Amino acid sequence: MVKVDLSGATGFFTASGPDYALAEKAHKTLAEKSGLGADFTGWMELPLRIKEGELDAIVKAAEKIRSRSKALVVIGIGGSYLGARGAIELLKPLPGKDDPKVFFAGNGLSPDYLSDILEQLGDQDFDVNVISKSGTTLEPAVSFRIFRELLEKKYGDQADEHIFATTDAHRGVLKSLADAKGWPCFVVPDDVGGRFSVLSAVGLLPMAVAGIDVVRVINAAVEELKALDLRSPENPAWQYAAARQHLYNNGKLIEILACYEPSFRFMAEWWKQLYGESEGKDGIGIYPASVEFTADLHSMGQFIQAGPRILMESVVRFTQARNRFPVPFEEANSDGLNYIAGLDLAEVNRIAADAVKDAHISGGVPNIVIEVPQRNEEGFAALVCFFEVACAISGYMSGVNPFDQPGVEAYKKNMFRMLGKPGAV
Repeated sequence: MVKVDLSGATGFFTASGPDYALAEKAHKTLAEKSGLGADFTGWMELPLRIKEGELDAIVKAAEKIRSRSKALVVIGIGGSYLGARGAIELLKPLPGKDDPKVFFAGNGLSPDYLSDILEQLGDQDFDVNVISKSGTTLEPAVSFRIFRELLEKKYGDQADEHIFATTDAHRGVLKSLADAKGWPCFVVPDDVGGRFSVLSAVGLLPMAVAGIDVVRVINAAVEELKALDLRSPENPAWQYAAARQHLYNNGKLIEILACYEPSFRFMAEWWKQLYGESEGKDGIGIYPASVEFTADLHSMGQFIQAGPRILMESVVRFTQARNRFPVPFEEANSDGLNYIAGLDLAEVNRIAADAVKDAHISGGVPNIVIEVPQRNEEGFAALVCFFEVACAISGYMSGVNPFDQPGVEAYKKNMFRMLGKPGAV
């Protein structure tokens, strides 16, 4: 289970401290499905539903893709790709010799990015997993049109056998097209918003194709959600949600999520969507940002240490590294590093994290540490469940609906009007 260490933040708390009574009320609202957006809280039961439902079919589809293709192109945007990409980069940053390469398309409109994917694909055998609730979102719809054409040129009458759709169970353009063409279909649940959907087929199929053990992920998620139902200030989700809301109310307007593993970068991108889209509304909300340590200490470190004192910092730390790397001894000691010779690099990394924490606290930046035992399937599942539960509780504590995103539509209206879409105003 994820653990939260608030020792680096307590010095910034006012006498009242984090409001655990409000956290308890928010958790009750979430659990009883009595608050705003309750129709979109199906993610709380999602791992168990998947385990008893689609999981076997997802694993079989992944095995089929892995047996015949060198690549999978995942087409989706926002919650339809960030969780899967975060998981794959965290757990499988380099494909094994039997693992297909997973490409992510449909998350932008750059012709250069798309061309780069096509160049890397070359003439390899590949499959497509198109992920969209409706099938009409512009960015993935354009990419899907392009990759369908490529499949038709490559496979002819067999092109449809290489398409897997993850979409609405009953309606929408993509669902209708999938039914007409006979594409295997997986479900984007009606009661789960995109940013909470990573533990559905949305995330699990690409993860399984990449070689991640999604059965382990789901089993761990079922247990983690049970543990996170604890109604006590000992609940790490309460601790995180209440601490960040308390700091926000005392002028810490920006939360930086940091990690000392470069493979965490897209997990941070997933986290930014989760919290930004859930909390940033009605003129309030903590602004979510991210950094990669130690690299960004040599770029963003100055601002964090001595810029405007509106920052709080949450640091994900994996307790146990996957690998051992002792620092070698050099007889000449030309670089002066023999004082750490023999130390494992993971220990050097840990000491660096402790040093950064102390420095940032002294510079006026409260630190929350989120501890995860290992960078594996169980650790990933624990992080996802922890962040999702804490996000919902934090949103309810702030008084917003954590499950809608009305502001997302504003740019789309302008874009469709400027592109001349029929009926757009």
